[in-house]
Amino acid sequence: MSLALEHLVAGTQIPFAGSRVTVVSPELAARFQPGDHLLVEQVSGELLLIPVADRQAATTAIERAQMAFTEIAGASDQAITTFFDLFAQRLEDPKCWSLIEAANLADIDRAKARGRSTTRLLADERMRLDMIAGLRAWRDAPTSRGKVISCVEHDGWKVEQVVSPLGIVAFVFEGRPNVFADAAGVLRTGNTAVLRIGSDALGTARAIVTHALNPALKDSGLPDGAVSLVDSVNHAAGWAMFADRRLSLAVARGSGHAVSQLGSIAQQAGTAVSLHGTGGAWLVADRHADAKRFAAVVRNSLDRKVCNTLNVCLIHRERAAELVPLFLAALRQAGAARGQSCKLHIVAGSEAIVPLDWQAATVSVYRAEGYQDEAQVELLPEDRLGQEWEWEETPEVSLKIIDDIDAAVELFNKFSPQFTVSLISEDDQTQERFFNAVNAPFVGNGVTRWVDGQYALNKPELGLSNWENGRLFARSAILSGDGVFTIRSRMTQNDLTVKR
Repeated sequence: MSLALEHLVAGTQIPFAGSRVTVVSPELAARFQPGDHLLVEQVSGELLLIPVADRQAATTAIERAQMAFTEIAGASDQAITTFFDLFAQRLEDPKCWSLIEAANLADIDRAKARGRSTTRLLADERMRLDMIAGLRAWRDAPTSRGKVISCVEHDGWKVEQVVSPLGIVAFVFEGRPNVFADAAGVLRTGNTAVLRIGSDALGTARAIVTHALNPALKDSGLPDGAVSLVDSVNHAAGWAMFADRRLSLAVARGSGHAVSQLGSIAQQAGTAVSLHGTGGAWLVADRHADAKRFAAVVRNSLDRKVCNTLNVCLIHRERAAELVPLFLAALRQAGAARGQSCKLHIVAGSEAIVPLDWQAATVSVYRAEGYQDEAQVELLPEDRLGQEWEWEETPEVSLKIIDDIDAAVELFNKFSPQFTVSLISEDDQTQERFFNAVNAPFVGNGVTRWVDGQYALNKPELGLSNWENGRLFARSAILSGDGVFTIRSRMTQNDLTVKR
């Protein structure tokens, strides 16, 4: 017989991960109210309190998505196509967009008042056009729902392998307001979506739902709730959503501990996950590097801060005297292009290669809380090479001098988030050896900013996965809407005399 948890007692030991225990704190015990849920994250043992209101917000959105999934099975592919077209038209409509824009400006004002970053929060014209382009890409994409991908013929009968919808896909996004175009892509293959967006962008998200998404669903004849928003400002709503066993796939986008935590919650519920977590691209220049290519790659990989922006550069010692000045010049150019200075972290032991005027300089660095005067060059311990610099406007990178390509591979595999890396080398054998040895899902020989589903594969991306938690089974690290499916087997018997 199971009993409902009515209260918590400070000091209570709660087991997790088999043989370990975590302890209820006085603060957690005081916060707990009847009806709240307590979740034990099985990797860290962290106790997560889910208030009843946040649990209900997640449950309501998932129930709507579950009902919609049943209904959308009977919807035509043309209805789904129409939805994407109408959604894009609504965003294109000046009156509709002005309402969304007003909500976005209010979000930005609230975020600034709290000292929060607004770099990715602004719903500007570029973001609007990207959303519209993404939705129209899904409109024009061929449908794979019901597609027969193989057929095995037997005497008197056959078995077909058929692409079918997977189910409910849950998303937790960082504070970017353009995520609906990404999440809605799962409808192309007959899935439904439920998503939580960061509190900074929640007002914008509500406006998009009210003025564009829901009208497009209604006018296309698709069920209400096919794309549902978990309407809560609290992280606990995301925990509740990812702990729900009705999900078929959980997608967490963002960075750091929050993403790892969400992934662990979904995995312990038995749900497949797509995680990004820590980002930051690595660039390696070996002894065969072309100097002109190297300089161009550095400059063009620092245009703005996203997950695939250059974060760590490794330069072969034999070429350091030539390439480091080019690296520093490109870094300075990237800052100047934004009306900013730049910031360098040099791994201890490599600092002699950096000019003294750089090491002595103080620069104004734009942080989330505003401009701060900082040393332009700071020493960095080698074991912190994997730290992603979440810069706002002032380009910020790490640099280390290496002795050979094997050292670069070892450093990347040990310290990086195992996400993306580029090797600048004119030697084909070195490129092949590097590709085989480095543990990354994305490997190139040029600009790091190519790692983007819409840019690289010409279709909207639902999420990028690094390999911090291991390689992915039978799929690319780029998750796209038409990649969210299952395979069903259908038998057709023509000869009634067939028996086993």
